Amino acid sequence: MIHLENVSKRFASGSNAVLNLTLEIPDGQTCVLIGPSGCGKTTTLRMINRLIDPDSGRILVDGADTQGVDPAALRLKMGYVIQQTGLFPHMTVGENVGTVPRLWKWHAERIRKRVDELLELVGLDPVEYRDRYPHQLSGGQRQRVGFARALAADPPILLMDEPFGAVDRITRERLQHEFVSIQRSMRKTVVFVTHDIDEAVMVGDRICLMKMQAQIAQYDTPERIVLHPASEYVSEFLGRERLVRRMSVVRIDAQTLEHPDGGLARDEPRVPLSSSLTDALAAALASPTERAAVFDGDRYLGDFTATSLLESLRRASAEGGAPDATGV
Repeated sequence: MIHLENVSKRFASGSNAVLNLTLEIPDGQTCVLIGPSGCGKTTTLRMINRLIDPDSGRILVDGADTQGVDPAALRLKMGYVIQQTGLFPHMTVGENVGTVPRLWKWHAERIRKRVDELLELVGLDPVEYRDRYPHQLSGGQRQRVGFARALAADPPILLMDEPFGAVDRITRERLQHEFVSIQRSMRKTVVFVTHDIDEAVMVGDRICLMKMQAQIAQYDTPERIVLHPASEYVSEFLGRERLVRRMSVVRIDAQTLEHPDGGLARDEPRVPLSSSLTDALAAALASPTERAAVFDGDRYLGDFTATSLLESLRRASAEGGAPDATGV
């Protein structure tokens, strides 16, 4: 767990980048820091691994004050991913990924196995990519290597500063999905900085939406922030695409499904009950009947239609959040 207690950081000019920030980030969750440019989110991130020291307040990691830990030793226990990857151009992919294990003085065979394991994890064939240099990779491939390097010594904490911001939209979405998949299996404590609310909703277990000086406007789950913004400021930050974002976080409500006479049509696409409304609607629109058959495992529950979409949204709003996979 990461706990910031009344943390402040001032610029050289005397103005505050961060002012009296108190924030608790639970173990094993992805906390996204988001807000306008210059609001203090990156400064907050860098204070956690002491690239920047706070002027006042405390930062605790598992109850220990980071000011009592040598900065270099602290950083070796935290993976760090930045927008431009920061790969060493004179090192191969394998050497880049093995940087921290070498600092920990792992033996060569252990490093080699770990490098190959991580390259496979991020979707890069070790045989094909291990001996390449960063300039021989695409932007998306470099980001994958940067992520693998951050995971190399299996740190409990990952700090990610707009890690996918330098790649095109399609690659960015692919990397977001892969990050979510990897995080579900590894359950690191992740602090993730972005300026993109759609990315925050996609990757975050919790979102900390900030105003200037890292003042917290709302700290909540993506579902609560999208469905129930705490203020006009939060609503404005979400923007006009809020309905689309609501659809991406609300799940199918089983009680809104239709049960047509004659049973299930053979050509209707199938979707699991755990699907988001966005995915269910896409499946329904791909069908000639404009319906999607919803299943809980092998059990057919009913058909998802445009009416199901509206009713699921209404029920989620009325209940104060998104329904879970049981539809309750």
